[in-house]
Amino acid sequence: MESKQLKWLLLAALALIWGSSFILIKRGLVGLTPFQVGSLRMLFAFSFLMLVGFRSLTQISLGKWKYIALTAFTGTFVPAFLFAIAQSEIDSSISAILNSLTPLNALILGVTFFGLAFQRNQFIGVMIGLAGSLILILSGAAHNPDQNYLYALFVVVATFCYALNVNFIKKYLSDVNPLAITTGNFVVMAVPALIILISTGFFSQLQEVKVQHSVMFVGILGVIGTGIANMLYFKLIQITSPVFAASSAYLFPVVAIFWGLLDGEVLSIFQVFGAVVILIGVYLSAKK
Repeated sequence: MESKQLKWLLLAALALIWGSSFILIKRGLVGLTPFQVGSLRMLFAFSFLMLVGFRSLTQISLGKWKYIALTAFTGTFVPAFLFAIAQSEIDSSISAILNSLTPLNALILGVTFFGLAFQRNQFIGVMIGLAGSLILILSGAAHNPDQNYLYALFVVVATFCYALNVNFIKKYLSDVNPLAITTGNFVVMAVPALIILISTGFFSQLQEVKVQHSVMFVGILGVIGTGIANMLYFKLIQITSPVFAASSAYLFPVVAIFWGLLDGEVLSIFQVFGAVVILIGVYLSAKK
């Protein structure tokens, strides 16, 4: 398949998978703490990737491991906990909306620190997408005045981590197989994640039915929403630009809001309008 077609297929797949991850986090938090959700998510992904990607680790040269560790902590480890903490206070759809700040941060950091070039259409697309995100944020805040929006700052910090990660991968790991990058990431994170999980007293709570149900949702999140999704994302970064890859975050709210509706969250006409504006921004960010 040509890169032009593949990038849109990968974009759609990531929108569906990662857009659904916010509701899975929400379900996980029913019986688990944010730190349990974050660490379990990584351990499930690690177990899956050891089965499918262990042999790919030989493709990572010794000099690349420092960048593997860097992308592991900026792209997954820190954000996994930040999103879980944030969603202990704000809706899953709001979390997804705030995640749309990632492309803007990727553009700013890429141009400022990584010497990456960008085109006018990319900048316009990012700004339009950001405008759509602001529409969604403001309308969401109006419909959820009882939520603690200080916790939204955790998501904002996570978007800066994602923005750093996408630029690190493009600059330092473009020649490494996406499966090898993903597997290497979780090899680095497995031990710290296990230590955090043990410290929460998780294993003494496993007999509770509510905890077991939450673990099931986090298992899906870890294998599909983290392990498989990261492989697709790294491939998208390699065949496109950091700005376009990060712009996939603009589509997540569309899917997340759909799941939020099914879960009883409120959607206004302004949020629908914001979603349309977001789609226009994604299109422009990819147009040459």
